[in-house]
Amino acid sequence: MNTREHPDEHAPNAASLWQCAVQAAVLLAIDPDRLVGVRVRAAPGPVRDAWLALVRHLMGDCAWKRMPFNISDERLLGGLDLPATLSLGRPVLQGGLLTEADHGVVLLAMAERLPLETSAKLAAVLDSGEVQIMRDGLCERHAARVVIVALDEGVHDDEALPPALRERLAFDIDLREIPWKEAMEMSSAMISQADIQLARRGLAGTEMTDELLRALCGAAMGLGIHSARACLMAVAAARANAALDGNVQVTEDDARLAASLVLAPRATRLPPMPEQEEPDAGEPEAQAAPPEQDPSSASAPQDPQAPLEDRVLDAAKAALPTGLLLQLLEGGALKRGTAGKSGASVKAGLRGRPSGSRRARPSRGSRLHLVDTLRAAAPWQRLRNAALTDRPEGGARWQVRVDDFHVARIKQKTSTATVFVVDASGSSALHRLAEAKGAVELLLADCYVRRDQVALMAFRGQQAELLLPPTRSLVRAKRSLAGLPGGGGTPLATAIDAATVMAQTLQRRGMSPLFVMLTDGRANVGRDGSGGRERAHSEALLAARQLALTGVSVLFIDTSPKPQPLAAEIAGAMRARYLPLPHAGAAAVSQVVRAVAREGVRE
Repeated sequence: MNTREHPDEHAPNAASLWQCAVQAAVLLAIDPDRLVGVRVRAAPGPVRDAWLALVRHLMGDCAWKRMPFNISDERLLGGLDLPATLSLGRPVLQGGLLTEADHGVVLLAMAERLPLETSAKLAAVLDSGEVQIMRDGLCERHAARVVIVALDEGVHDDEALPPALRERLAFDIDLREIPWKEAMEMSSAMISQADIQLARRGLAGTEMTDELLRALCGAAMGLGIHSARACLMAVAAARANAALDGNVQVTEDDARLAASLVLAPRATRLPPMPEQEEPDAGEPEAQAAPPEQDPSSASAPQDPQAPLEDRVLDAAKAALPTGLLLQLLEGGALKRGTAGKSGASVKAGLRGRPSGSRRARPSRGSRLHLVDTLRAAAPWQRLRNAALTDRPEGGARWQVRVDDFHVARIKQKTSTATVFVVDASGSSALHRLAEAKGAVELLLADCYVRRDQVALMAFRGQQAELLLPPTRSLVRAKRSLAGLPGGGGTPLATAIDAATVMAQTLQRRGMSPLFVMLTDGRANVGRDGSGGRERAHSEALLAARQLALTGVSVLFIDTSPKPQPLAAEIAGAMRARYLPLPHAGAAAVSQVVRAVAREGVRE
């Protein structure tokens, strides 16, 4: 099969998706220093194994290291070899995984769970091409030019690599929709290692014209890509493809291929459609303009008279992934943060997960971190032993001083409690309660995985009532949600006061509460049960400010047909995220709550 055939000239089916994945592997093998790596979205299976085998074949004889997402800094970057140091009495350096994989491939497993701190360290190494060790009395530099293959096994689209690492990987391929048969029909022998070596030798003499360079940069701007790194990687991909074809000059086809492979997955917007002229009065409307074409159609013909920049941009638009294209067409925001984490991290005493150490004396409520204490004392042993007057014969005495003491940092993950505060007053109460019921039932399905809890509070008349205490039980929730009454006034201040009390109770239990308020914000009942909109609104504002002092996260969903200034004012007072969502269904509410719970609503 000819891998030089561009994927934007075919329908976006399984064959073209696999062809894009093969082309990305080929270009990455030709210029690994500039293209750096690839993100592979696929679950473990034969298709992913076939693609990884292709990469091994193309990269040739090089180191191949597997990196777990929870790797320690010492194993990643290198550091003090504590057993050897204790044995020899002098600092001994041990190399890290990145140093061992120099000029090789690092396979990052479960990349969507990579901590931000680890991704920042990895990004620094990718930028400099070396590992710098400046701690524990060591000052070393080691070459570490590696290729990153990030295996993203996330189920949801919003589970993604940390932005710092994602920006540095040239390619983003998706193997989830490719059947096993399609992958097997593609033989890895279609490109040999001799072809890769020949292309590498010709890469230095490959040139690109200023016109093609401006076309690639213009296509990036048209897609809303503001990073210069993306343009540089697109240029590198175009030059690599030209070298593969044996050309010394980058052609338009090379630039279009680079735009489809490098720029298309990074798009944050669709370029504006060109304005069409109004039809004449006597011309039939059906002939005024050609029918609109689907932007996702990769088989759209290229107009040879169009500017070069537009032709390159059309190639990138034709290669937009289906899910990304739908988001761009709907004008939705692109979330590229990490997901799947429950609750917040808080400092703990003796129970919890270790999270490094700090220099301090052990005291009540803390414990000595022995390894880091010995690590801090190791660089000074030669000086301390030289000052000893009663040094024992036949061995070295280890001196550990108070300044070397380190205590362990312990963190605990708190569970999240999502509390729905629903306005059950007025004629539309039954509709809002139905939305809340459906959203609670949908969110409970995630509780078993995320270990969260869900509660429901309704307010109407003169009071606010806790209808469903925090629970993970779906059966209990359905029983409590059945037959909820509705109608009456809107005691918004009373409801916010009840939410404040509940927030303080949940915080004392060590939980992270998230409040979701569904109301139109039209308070008409005060705290004492008397009527009056002006007084009820002022009391609601005061209660909202008191809720803001607790520091909890609040999502304020305005259920009015049109956004209400009163509701926005109350949301601002409680420092909540204000979201006008008229006629919101249960699915829409549950999706919004999931997104807010992942990224956090506090500004």
